[in-house]
Amino acid sequence: MQATAYTYESGTRSGSVLLDDGTPVEFDAEAFDAGGLRLLRPGQRVRIETEGEGAARRITLVTLYTF
Repeated sequence: MQATAYTYESGTRSGSVLLDDGTPVEFDAEAFDAGGLRLLRPGQRVRIETEGEGAARRITLVTLYTF
């Protein structure tokens, strides 16, 4: 699934993304580290993997979206 980076805190390696429908979803350091990224800037397109549904949805992987 694709999304847009919305916030990122380098100290905690956590932040949030906006899904294409505008829904914000937070991610933790574990999801960020799983993608192998070192830095993320707001506005970057990312690929995410999630588990769960609705309010229990959780991001398990964040990586840059490439064509």
